[in-house]
Amino acid sequence: MLAAPLVYATPLRTRFRNIDVRDGVLIRGEAGWGEFSPFWDYDDVESAAWLRAALESAARGWPDPVRTRVPVNVTIPAVGPEVARRLVLASGGCTTAKVKVAQTGQDVGAEIERLEAVRDALGPDGRIRIDANAAWDLDEALRRLPVLDRAAGGLEYAEQPVPDVADLAALRRRQHVPIAADESIRRAADPLAVRRAEAADVVVLKVQPLGGVRACLDLAEAVGLPVVVSSALESSVGIAAGLALAGALPELPYACGLATVHLLEHDAVASPLLPVDGTMPVLRADELDPLADLGADGATTARWHARFARVEGMVGRS
Repeated sequence: MLAAPLVYATPLRTRFRNIDVRDGVLIRGEAGWGEFSPFWDYDDVESAAWLRAALESAARGWPDPVRTRVPVNVTIPAVGPEVARRLVLASGGCTTAKVKVAQTGQDVGAEIERLEAVRDALGPDGRIRIDANAAWDLDEALRRLPVLDRAAGGLEYAEQPVPDVADLAALRRRQHVPIAADESIRRAADPLAVRRAEAADVVVLKVQPLGGVRACLDLAEAVGLPVVVSSALESSVGIAAGLALAGALPELPYACGLATVHLLEHDAVASPLLPVDGTMPVLRADELDPLADLGADGATTARWHARFARVEGMVGRS
């Protein structure tokens, strides 16, 4: 039996994914708390996977972990070099940084400055990865990656630089920066196409869009490539599900992209999940404690309740 859903809303400290406010629903079941927070550009059909993930967290809980803490990266939005440097230094000891590139209205010079600032803050032994969110075509990616690789002093990988799996495979063959697939897994009708095409060195898995921790574990086994668990810019309730996945993977060779609560002006829980010495803890779903005031006004609450009811009806019929 689920309790009535609670709605949260918080401004972002920096515009991210072209949004200024993050909002969503928290649900409570016998196992603990779950989060349902598909972005508003996802329709109800695509949002159903997000609800299945929330229901798993709340009603069933997560598999037993094989590790108690997870190494994480600091996420650097498309900000100026001084802000980028400050975010790295305030990251709670993260030694890996994921830097957003391909921001509309910014040129390669801004990206170079951002990467150079991140490298300076991390030092020579830190790792830098970039995320282009599928914004380039193949030719642009072939031009940009060598330039950004030099600016970063070596890239760990480039996440989803192009949208098409065939172009990902071609890009991987034609240059030396390793390739990570995100959207080609998360929003694909056939996520295993990446493996068949040898289009990636790493896959990025996000619990909510892929339908839950167990669904992600099954997908990771089927794909057979190293996994980076990343957030969908959730509150700490959703982040805890990502940590549960990272904690349950048999192997975890890369830092995970789960240290994103710092991008929110306000978290939905009393004790936000933030890095300490570059790692974060693996929790149970019942170890979270949402705030009494979750920041959502009446219109936002009504909008989310209506969306939740629609998608719950679809999941119940599926």
